[in-house]
Amino acid sequence: MSLRVIGAGVGRTGTYSLKLALNQLGLGPTHHMEEVLHHMPVQVPLWSAAVDGQPDWPAIYRGYGSAVDWPTAGFFRELSRAFPDARFVLTVRSPESWAASFGETIYKLMASRNEAPPELQDWIGMAIRVVDRTGFPPGLNREGLMDAFVKHREAVQAAVPVDRLLVFEVKSGWGPLCAFLGLPEPQEAFPRTNDRAEFWDRVAGKL
Repeated sequence: MSLRVIGAGVGRTGTYSLKLALNQLGLGPTHHMEEVLHHMPVQVPLWSAAVDGQPDWPAIYRGYGSAVDWPTAGFFRELSRAFPDARFVLTVRSPESWAASFGETIYKLMASRNEAPPELQDWIGMAIRVVDRTGFPPGLNREGLMDAFVKHREAVQAAVPVDRLLVFEVKSGWGPLCAFLGLPEPQEAFPRTNDRAEFWDRVAGKL
């Protein structure tokens, strides 16, 4: 199975809502960091190898029709070349609101790695490396995070041809996404999920 839609937006930009939306549109199953968490013995070594410059995209995405969120978002350049027919969706939000959300979830998890249980150490270590290579190293302040967020958006727009890229806010709903993908809009409401409390529940394995 070849990826049909690739999400270039980083975590906390509505990527989980996009995952659910793509699944609902019949473009899944959709890969997301949650999939890595659920399949750590297979996925973590594969992604660690990708960070080291030895990606095995067929193995990483075996069985998936689309991919969003980290780790995928950290490899948009490579994936644009590896999947030339795929369409890209760059989920965005205001830099201010993103920095606040990221700082209270993913960044906090990265900073507290030593407090995590042993079974999560390799996963968190891989995630830190992916987030770092995407332009978000440990230790940035709020202004640094906002600046890096803007630079990531600019980098994606510079790397992915405009006819293959949708810059998308999930609050816009089905309209822009379905128009871009050439699909009819579902009658159901666009998925809204994964607030900060849900994030921590997913990491803890409660969801």
